[in-house]
Amino acid sequence: MAKRLAAAEKEVLVEVVRFTQKNGLKGSDGGWKDFLARNDKKFGDSVSDPRKRSRDVLLAFLQTFSKDFQKYFGKLVKRQKERSTVQQYMNDFPDKVSPEQGWKVLRIGEVSSLVSSSAMLAIDCEMVLCDDGMEAVVRVCVVDNNLEVKLDILVNPSKAITDYRTHITGVSKKDLEGVTSSLVDVQKSLKRILAKGKILIGQSLYRDLCALKMDYCQVIDTAYIFKYANLPTTASASLNSLCKSVLGYSVREGEPHNCLKDAEAAMNLVLAKLKHGFNDPIKVAASSVSESDALKLLAHRIPVHLPCQELCKIFSGNPSIDDKIDSRIRGEFYSTSISFNEIDELEMAFEALDGQMTKDSGGRLQKYVLMKRDNGDVVSFYVRKMVYGPQPNQFEFPKKRPQPIEDAEPKKEQVDGDQQKKKRKSKKHVNSAQVSVVE
Repeated sequence: MAKRLAAAEKEVLVEVVRFTQKNGLKGSDGGWKDFLARNDKKFGDSVSDPRKRSRDVLLAFLQTFSKDFQKYFGKLVKRQKERSTVQQYMNDFPDKVSPEQGWKVLRIGEVSSLVSSSAMLAIDCEMVLCDDGMEAVVRVCVVDNNLEVKLDILVNPSKAITDYRTHITGVSKKDLEGVTSSLVDVQKSLKRILAKGKILIGQSLYRDLCALKMDYCQVIDTAYIFKYANLPTTASASLNSLCKSVLGYSVREGEPHNCLKDAEAAMNLVLAKLKHGFNDPIKVAASSVSESDALKLLAHRIPVHLPCQELCKIFSGNPSIDDKIDSRIRGEFYSTSISFNEIDELEMAFEALDGQMTKDSGGRLQKYVLMKRDNGDVVSFYVRKMVYGPQPNQFEFPKKRPQPIEDAEPKKEQVDGDQQKKKRKSKKHVNSAQVSVVE
């Protein structure tokens, strides 16, 4: 990531520095102006416009941040480069982009410095699973700040559907009979209604934009505009939980998603944020958890060539594997659940499972497992519990013990003992560097 940042063009570095200014980020020399005042003896912070500074100065400032921040900056650089590449390709080779497969990069219109709620639109999409392992849009709804419907359309994916997910999407095979609207038609409609700098709102909006094959920057994602008092830092709340906590009502209680209601809910969340602030962390309502889920482990990112029944041998106890995985295949991977009879049996199986402890994108603890098959192949996947307590991030990974206070005159027995400990510690360190493989 550091190399990517160092190789970035000046225009991209300008945008990254502006990002740090907008979010009040500070490196080891403080913020942008602090850095200039401290390191530029000639001009100080009198010339603070990043565009008027050299590339070397911009890069020097960004390199004062921690490695984690520089890693994030590298992702920003990559994103900007990808956007530029897509746009350049579409400009140079417009005839080589398939209408059904091509992404659309929507340009942002003129945006007023005083953005009002009338400049906002909320969107929600429902997706089905197709035979190529990819998701495809089948319904799109858009509402304005007055909750007036601007778009409500069913979409024909133009490829075979393996799972309609009717229990989630509310869309069945019968609903799509006779539907002729394509993804290109939806893209054209969205391009028209998003003109003049409209702000697009949605819950986990990146999933909708990815399914729509659209690149649009002027967005508000309701999953990230609130701070949570009872969730891990990296976690986000569901739309239903947010509505219960912020708006005082539930979007659904067990029934399938309603695309239109979900778009309205996202708009109402943003309007509530603008009106009431909600600057302090909120306590989101807990999602309902079934008793059966509490007795399951989730194995995910499993290579499709690995039969799910082979997973049984790596778990202690007497678990059963859900072998109905067709609806959970995502390209080259799939997921499945491992069920146990008692919670203690599940806890022991997860504790005994040999794997490296990590956290998923939601902050939940999981184990990265390497499994050796009978044919000698080694496959990897992740395993986590289906149900955690309210704050799984309270788990602390092992830390080094504090150094003991040395005596002025250590005894010979202590010296000999310390030397033996160092040898054992060195040997343990070598072993811990090797990744265990479950056979």
